Amino acid sequence: MLFLGFSAGLPILLIFSSLSLWLREAGVDRSAVTFFSWAALGYSFKFVWAPLVDKIPLPFLSRYLGRRRGWLLLAQLAIILSIVAMALVDPANHANLTWMALAAVSLGFCSATQDIVIDAYRIEAVDSRLQGMMSASYIAGYRVGMIVAGAGALFLASGFGSTMEVYSYQAWQWSYLIMAAVMLVGMMTTLMVSEPQVNEEAAYPYPTRDYLELLLLFAVSVSVFALVFFLSAQPVTALKQAMGTDGPLATFVLESLRLMVAVAAAYATARMGLTIGVSNRQMVSMSYIEPIRDFFRQHGVKTSLLLLALIGSYRISDIVLGVISNVFYQDMAFSKDEIAWAVKTFGVIMAVLGGFLGGLLSMRYGVIRILLIGAILSALTNLLFIALASAGHDLGLLYLVISADNLSAGLASAAFVAFLSSLTNVSFTAMQYALFSSLMTLLPKFLGGYSGTFVSNMGYSNFFILTTLLGLPVLLLIVLARRCLQLEEQ
Repeated sequence: MLFLGFSAGLPILLIFSSLSLWLREAGVDRSAVTFFSWAALGYSFKFVWAPLVDKIPLPFLSRYLGRRRGWLLLAQLAIILSIVAMALVDPANHANLTWMALAAVSLGFCSATQDIVIDAYRIEAVDSRLQGMMSASYIAGYRVGMIVAGAGALFLASGFGSTMEVYSYQAWQWSYLIMAAVMLVGMMTTLMVSEPQVNEEAAYPYPTRDYLELLLLFAVSVSVFALVFFLSAQPVTALKQAMGTDGPLATFVLESLRLMVAVAAAYATARMGLTIGVSNRQMVSMSYIEPIRDFFRQHGVKTSLLLLALIGSYRISDIVLGVISNVFYQDMAFSKDEIAWAVKTFGVIMAVLGGFLGGLLSMRYGVIRILLIGAILSALTNLLFIALASAGHDLGLLYLVISADNLSAGLASAAFVAFLSSLTNVSFTAMQYALFSSLMTLLPKFLGGYSGTFVSNMGYSNFFILTTLLGLPVLLLIVLARRCLQLEEQ
């Protein structure tokens, strides 16, 4: 689990913070850089294809490696190819940005798929007594993977000679190619470990034809989503010009409507496919509908909606700021080496310490109470960035801000993971946990894509105040959720 955690933690920063630094050095506009964070939205939608990964056997791989290891090897191979594809694109030529975006989206999709399989493998591999140790090992490996992809990639790019003043595509290309090679750690682990012992007949209860039909329906629905989303780009741009506004609020509202229209079109396509019998309706119901129905049945409609609102907004304050944080450090004249040591190494260590602290405090004082404290600290520490924006290049203040921000984030994350686990029914672990973890990052990452636009319009200080204010409604949701859950227990 340590090595699989490493394999899971490596890709996320290659499409999040390390990529943002590469794009900025290549001369890409700040607003465009933060839009690239949407490539990580695959993590927020992984619940959509989690049932496919769980239910559909792979030709050859599933037969010789097993259900989990077959999907794991396929996902890891696709991750390596996606990282290589990113390395082969020079973003300094802005005509290539579309290809870079496609490669980054592919990496996000494949990495999220790997996460789905690793979660299922961890649950099936050992009994409940060892789940705590499995999770701890996984998280430790995940953090090490983040250090390698964050600090390691920056050290490599800097060592190969790329700076803000003198950009070198070859430096970043070699850095990403080395990251692709490091992913072999995950592939070797997959080939060496044993497959969890499960009842294969229970794992695949439907005929092969039903699985192929479900895969076809999924592919058609996703294609409709992509087609509607991309074709609506030009009409939305024309509408903004006709309205005479290009501000961040108007842009956010119009782009949100664009996304919802695309989602509605994909949903209508799936419903139509079920109506005309493209896929087995009972299979779709058991894979998608029953886990959600179980959650609402367990908590009731009112409490369920409240809990889902809390899950979807709890990390909004730190994720929205995190999308543009590396660009902010660069604008404050910090070098890649300084960012690598302070943010990618020291910051990750502080987040791990915060996680241990959050776990201990949750055991001592209860999850909900630490959840509330974590939300308060995560919002308030964003105000420290205002001091850093005023001070500029102050290395001591940077370490102070990173310490406070990552400690509070680690504490909040540990309590939040424990909270999500408590809401999950063991009968639907894979789908429900994928749904919760997807919802957790969907809205924050969507808003984070506009962080560059917000900063360009209001400046860094006002933006940091905005991220703090975004965390205030979360406090009310926690208080209401605590009251509802206490009533449930009574």
